[in-house]
Amino acid sequence: MGQIVLARIDDRLIHGQVMTAWLQFTGGNHIVIVDDATAGDEFTKSIMSMAVPNGIKLSILGIDDGAKLLADIPERHKIIVLAKEPQTYWQLIEKGVRFDEIIIGGMGARKDRKTFHKNISASEEEKETFRKIVGQNVKMKIHVIPDQGSQAIEGLL
Repeated sequence: MGQIVLARIDDRLIHGQVMTAWLQFTGGNHIVIVDDATAGDEFTKSIMSMAVPNGIKLSILGIDDGAKLLADIPERHKIIVLAKEPQTYWQLIEKGVRFDEIIIGGMGARKDRKTFHKNISASEEEKETFRKIVGQNVKMKIHVIPDQGSQAIEGLL
């Protein structure tokens, strides 16, 4: 059976840090993006597929299909799960997907968000979702790139 080697919240989904640092750090060989809007946008899906190195499988799925794939990970798949928002992870957890740890990598500023920690922003709803996820014994931490330190979020909530 395969495994989840990284679960990351990043509103940019696939970008340079994911492709270089996290792929090498985790040994991931299958990126699973879980996002209903992205899964329904053929143009965005084609752009993202061009950003993935050869030999790395990419699946861009809505929440229901993402939950199905993550519930029964194929043999030898080392999966990096990417989602834009913590609510996506909460929905996956509600559908029975188990995570040991979820890292927050990139949550940028927008109207409903305030600074949460350094360059990470979160809305009150997102912070409440963090609390619910942590309440399910899932470790959550801010960890932008592998060679930098991480910060557990419990003390920030």
